[in-house]
Amino acid sequence: MASERIADLQLKIWSGSLPLEIRLAASDCRTYEDSDPYFVQYPRLSYLAFLLPRLHAFFAPWLIDPAVPSYEAWLSFEDVPLKWHYPTGLLYDLYSGAEPFNLDARQGREEVVLSHSTGATTAGAVPVPWRLTLHYTEFPSGQLIPLDADDKTMRDTFTNAMKEADFVRNGTARTAMSLSKEDSDKLWRAVQSYDRALFNEVNNKLLHPPGLELRHVPVKVYLPTSASQTTSETIPEEGKTTGHLRVVQALVPLQTSSRQPQTLGTALNSTLPTIFPSRRNPLLAQPVLHGAAVPMTANLWELNRAAAYTDGFLHLAVVMLG
Repeated sequence: MASERIADLQLKIWSGSLPLEIRLAASDCRTYEDSDPYFVQYPRLSYLAFLLPRLHAFFAPWLIDPAVPSYEAWLSFEDVPLKWHYPTGLLYDLYSGAEPFNLDARQGREEVVLSHSTGATTAGAVPVPWRLTLHYTEFPSGQLIPLDADDKTMRDTFTNAMKEADFVRNGTARTAMSLSKEDSDKLWRAVQSYDRALFNEVNNKLLHPPGLELRHVPVKVYLPTSASQTTSETIPEEGKTTGHLRVVQALVPLQTSSRQPQTLGTALNSTLPTIFPSRRNPLLAQPVLHGAAVPMTANLWELNRAAAYTDGFLHLAVVMLG
């Protein structure tokens, strides 16, 4: 895929957003009637934690305790607490129940990851917009990381993920660790303000480190519990609670053992052969990225360059077929 087409696809993905309808939980509302809903078209690649100050300002007239800090709030979907360190688009792909978008093969594999990038209007069972609930009490401390007034928790979590992706790519996190304070601040500011140009100024330094050879592609695969029982390469993401998931992460080289470019299909087949027995066709499950079913033949490194989330990982949701 030419660099121009990768940049064009990245631009389209960064333009992707989801319509959200957010309501205040009844237990936090001082009126008998529901509060007005808050509607927003929100970037897929961004984080819901950045919405909290705006949500607090909007719902303050209905809050039982309007003095409660905005960072003590948390969001849920159908009683599932939504993790702050998961990008919004990933949360939607994991929990909304919307059917992943499938493009005709004639449209080209590099376009397939667009899908819901401008909304969530496919013919799935989930209503449009995505309906979330805002809470200020009964914080699920066993499932969510508490936030703070200065966004330090969010920044530390993002920075750790970015360093992890750098380590996977190069076998060392030296590039991420050696970023200047100016570049580190610039990267975080780009994530907060959703500034693609500013983000790429720093991210290009991470993707093209001088003197280092790229080794692996940063990929995380998210499995529903029922799909993950037959594999041992899983890391528990949360306890036996509603919305339980497992995440699979393996070192995926840029090339196969036969020195062919690594595709999404070859990577999934080598990592999860029981779920992806074919390298070319999704027989039992399909990988979903940015709301779309991604072709198994997609070049994995090109896919990462164009469609990785801001932390450097391809976060793939697995949807079981049948």
